[in-house]
Amino acid sequence: MIIRRKIYDKLLDWKNETKGEKAILIEGARRIGKSTIVDEFGKNEYKSHIIVDFNKVNKKITDSFDNLDNLDIFFQTLSLEYNKRLYPRESLIVFDEIQRFPKARQAIKYLVQDGRFDYIETGSLISIKENVENITIPSEERKIKMYPLDFEEYVIFMGEELLLEYIKKSYNEKKPLEKNMHEKAMHLFKEYILVGGMPQAVVAFAKNRMDFSYADIEKRDILELYRDDIKKASKKYNSKVSAIFENIPGYLSTHEKKIVLSEIEPGAVFDRYDEPLFWLDDSMICNLCYRCNDPNVGFALNKNESAVKCYMGDTGLLLSLAFSENEIINQQLYKLIMDEKLSFNKGMIYENAISQIIASKGKKLYFYTRYSKDKHRNDIEIDFLLSNESKLNFKIFPIEVKSSKNYKTKSLEKFDDLYKKRIDTSYVVHPKNYTIDDGIVKLPPYMFAVVI
Repeated sequence: MIIRRKIYDKLLDWKNETKGEKAILIEGARRIGKSTIVDEFGKNEYKSHIIVDFNKVNKKITDSFDNLDNLDIFFQTLSLEYNKRLYPRESLIVFDEIQRFPKARQAIKYLVQDGRFDYIETGSLISIKENVENITIPSEERKIKMYPLDFEEYVIFMGEELLLEYIKKSYNEKKPLEKNMHEKAMHLFKEYILVGGMPQAVVAFAKNRMDFSYADIEKRDILELYRDDIKKASKKYNSKVSAIFENIPGYLSTHEKKIVLSEIEPGAVFDRYDEPLFWLDDSMICNLCYRCNDPNVGFALNKNESAVKCYMGDTGLLLSLAFSENEIINQQLYKLIMDEKLSFNKGMIYENAISQIIASKGKKLYFYTRYSKDKHRNDIEIDFLLSNESKLNFKIFPIEVKSSKNYKTKSLEKFDDLYKKRIDTSYVVHPKNYTIDDGIVKLPPYMFAVVI
């Protein structure tokens, strides 16, 4: 079952724009479909292609990287070992899982300069940054990030492309969806966050008559792979990485959803946990969300690295991490969520889904809180902050996520009063249909996923 991925069009743009003058490195977490997409791209867009998988490459291939003075011999070796003819300017060479063999990444400089073929590298960021100490990073390399399936890709795979067009049209016309269509779109969105965006889970779900349990089996296999990768992280901090990873559902179940280091290690400070947090972020297993102390200016300039939330990169994986197989089956968890009868942890799931949507657009995650000394608690809590990223006319888009149909917007109203000169549009993402109340745009999560 072929899943149409948006990154395919980006690869086409790279091929047409660079014409062999740059390689492209696809970075992403494990099992998001990097190898599948480059194989499909090679088959469709080139006369021939070779995929050098460094997870199972033979010694003759790795030895060939020791002497690149004679590239004719190098290409001859590749051609003979893979039994593929290479055609100048019509063939693609893929270095798959390149973090396993850093010499190949260094070789890109000379291979691109030679100009005969196009090159794609794929790798998990889990190991890429740890394996570049002794190599020269090629400037002839463009980077691109790949994420799990987003909601649009999922809906198209499920054969509902016309529904996407209707959602976009409704948003542009500032109109709610017709009631039955809203219910259908919400059903698809809830289905999407339960299955997740990992390709194996999506295919297993579709192949087995929409049975969530088959997707759960695939997701648990992926979580075990992530645990194995965490064990291979630097010995200086792999235990800390593991502790944060396993506690993500616990953090997100709390009111503030922030990481509380004292729950991992008494007296822990962020200076000792910066590398584990960066590792999880770089791995793309997780998406870090930092507090912005002053939204009046660029968020990154006022990032508070001691106040951070850690979301899972895929919401479907979060669900399988949060609940045991028995809990899911015995408590009919999937049915409760689909019927909107789960109160515990529903907010965690929806908020993680919105964080995933924002991150997949290549945007950094920020949130805002204000502590009231009089009330001894936060009196403003904004789940996410987006901006127009303009330096001349900086504008803010505050976002609150509501998982229930009944809610208040006091935090958003107070935030609007504080920063009204900077705010472009305020958003509430909620399970109800599209509406605008007192200047606040309230839209369902499926619409946010499509139009943000």
